[in-house]
Amino acid sequence: MKKLMMTLMAVVFAIAANAQYYNIGSSLRYTDSYGNSTSTHRNQYGQTTGTSSSYTDSFGNTTTTHRDRYGNTIGSSSSYTDNFGNTTTTHRDAYGNTTGTARSYTDSFGNTSTTYSDSYGRSIGSSNSYSNGYGNRSTTYNDAYGRSIGSSSSYTDSYGNTTTQHRSNYSGTSIWSY
Repeated sequence: MKKLMMTLMAVVFAIAANAQYYNIGSSLRYTDSYGNSTSTHRNQYGQTTGTSSSYTDSFGNTTTTHRDRYGNTIGSSSSYTDNFGNTTTTHRDAYGNTTGTARSYTDSFGNTSTTYSDSYGRSIGSSNSYSNGYGNRSTTYNDAYGRSIGSSSSYTDSYGNTTTQHRSNYSGTSIWSY
């Protein structure tokens, strides 16, 4: 039995070591003293692909406007967090049509589980985010069937600025997938 377990562990480690990940870009977010933030998104070559500007009101609700690299509005997001730490985010296209929602729950350790739905309410994926307490956060993304499709790693400095590196299990994935 012990030999079987060791063999299985060796197989798992070998698969993990050979897993292919593609760098699909990064995001750099600056947050001001009022809680408003601006994010710049770049592709794997360092070219700016878009920006996101967020405003958080006194109730903790956040409105985000997404723009392409030319400054054209391509969509928006609005988030509401209840008293239990659950957050519902609604995504809209440039015309205000709902394109999907994300529902997140953050536990007392700062770990977040999120489920994503399309405009019809059908599940299209999920993510799990873990914080190590030192400003680092790791997130894994899964499709609707629970298969891993990508990940991201974030670091927040002492000024509240966050740098995120995005990776995909598939080549050619857009930064906007996340």
